[in-house]
Amino acid sequence: MRVLVAEDDVRLAALLRETLEEAGWRVGVANDGRTAFDRLLSDTGYDVALLDWMLPGMDGISVARRLRDLGVAVPILMLTARGDVRDRIDGLDAGADDYLPKPFDLDELLARLRALYRRSSFRGESPARVGDLVVDPVARQVSRGGVEIALSTREFDILYLLASHAGQVVTRLTILDEVWDGETDLRSNVIDVHLAAIRAKIDKPFGTDTITTLRGAGYRLETGNR
Repeated sequence: MRVLVAEDDVRLAALLRETLEEAGWRVGVANDGRTAFDRLLSDTGYDVALLDWMLPGMDGISVARRLRDLGVAVPILMLTARGDVRDRIDGLDAGADDYLPKPFDLDELLARLRALYRRSSFRGESPARVGDLVVDPVARQVSRGGVEIALSTREFDILYLLASHAGQVVTRLTILDEVWDGETDLRSNVIDVHLAAIRAKIDKPFGTDTITTLRGAGYRLETGNR
């Protein structure tokens, strides 16, 4: 996983590089907006870009907007000390995918980067179709029999994982690794809570029973409605 850190504060840039490399990322650093723009435009190998808003030469908003205008789809996490709602809206409208105000917690930063990476990994993948259930990873939409179903981000990620392995057992450990990056205790009931919410949305209103719990093994999304 590669990330470009665009940050003009040299000490913060060094801290971010160290933190990200310890977390397993390959890190590039740019200390001004023009360099960040040129690298992201010419190098399509970056999985995520971490942009400071107030970069010299070209601010982060301008970098994001110009990249989007040129069709560069790299996920962008914007960092800024500007915390007003209007500023957040401006950043997102310019093309940023997420927004983290300074000062920030490093663990939260890592979690947001992982989430952006997970979402970007779905791009270009075909929808998973299981009977009348359709899970579209690009639009991040779910529908059953043509009826759209609203899921939370984690609920969607779990369902897409199950749907893309329909008919197969998906273990709890796999779900934790793929959806929570292994950060949740395997003994926690967090998966069960999310699956209960998913069932309540994709099954109960339609009189179906799609997801089977196999105690001690994991979960399976059935290929036929029951």
